[in-house]
Amino acid sequence: MKKPNLAIVGATGLVGSTFLKVLEERIFPFENLYLMASAKSAGQTILFKGKSYIVEELSEKSFDKPIDIALFSAGGSISLKYASLAAAKGCVVVDNSSAWRMDQSVPLVVPEVNPKDITWHKGIIANPNCSTIQAVVALKPLHDRYKIKRIVYSTYQAVSGSGVKGIKDLEEGLKGNDISIAYPHPIAGNCLPQIDVFLENGYTKEEMKMVDETLKIMGDPSIKITATTVRVPVFSCHSESINIEFENAFDLDEVFEILKNAPGLVVQDDPRNSIYPLARECAGKNEVFVGRIRRDFSLENGLNLWVVADNIRKGAATNAVQIAELLI
Repeated sequence: MKKPNLAIVGATGLVGSTFLKVLEERIFPFENLYLMASAKSAGQTILFKGKSYIVEELSEKSFDKPIDIALFSAGGSISLKYASLAAAKGCVVVDNSSAWRMDQSVPLVVPEVNPKDITWHKGIIANPNCSTIQAVVALKPLHDRYKIKRIVYSTYQAVSGSGVKGIKDLEEGLKGNDISIAYPHPIAGNCLPQIDVFLENGYTKEEMKMVDETLKIMGDPSIKITATTVRVPVFSCHSESINIEFENAFDLDEVFEILKNAPGLVVQDDPRNSIYPLARECAGKNEVFVGRIRRDFSLENGLNLWVVADNIRKGAATNAVQIAELLI
């Protein structure tokens, strides 16, 4: 592809503004850039790479312009309405909402894990859930070597995963003002074992996203997965305790080497010196960090990992920009 004409839908939001930061950092090539948002945000001026851009209101005519790639982060209902319209005009949409993730005609892509899946897109490529992205970056190289039988996810997810409302809840709570705009209970001083709504099976929607998306991305429906997702009073970065059971025996030294050589992963594991991935240190970075790598002695072929990543970066904006890089 030549230098693409690029659009960002939801350009004034938390992920949308991070799209711009990542595009600039990675020196993403483009010919023309169009910034789109709701009527409320239309008319704002955004400075990007020394040039001022006026945010335009997203409409059914927005993709009458020759746009090659559009990065969407404007919510599921907007994506359902406009992604198909954009694709019909010849634009390739990389969508950050949950709208298209489990559509069997839409690839769900993490570039370090299943980059070849973009080859069968029909105009829309889905960006996975933030908590799923960082998990599969660590799991895929181990699955390729030892074959994963079962996964137990326990997550500790930052309030930025709820956007500006979640950040506001925590900021006000730390001041002593217990507000609950984003959550059913105050988040300051709390761990909330509910992310999104509860389903009939007793799991939350977030937990089932992790289960279903992992199976789709890994391309192996035989893996057994369970998850408990928890919102914690941390501003940025999701942390995950991942318990794995392999079909085959493994050598722990080899596990370390596999993870050290895996794309997009950084190993931080020196327990004697209290070195392991920390949310405060991983914030603002694009990699996935893994530590506390140890054998689970309670079962045969069991392994424990601690995985941390910036949920707005690798969990959303960076992953989408990486997909766009694959496209060009």
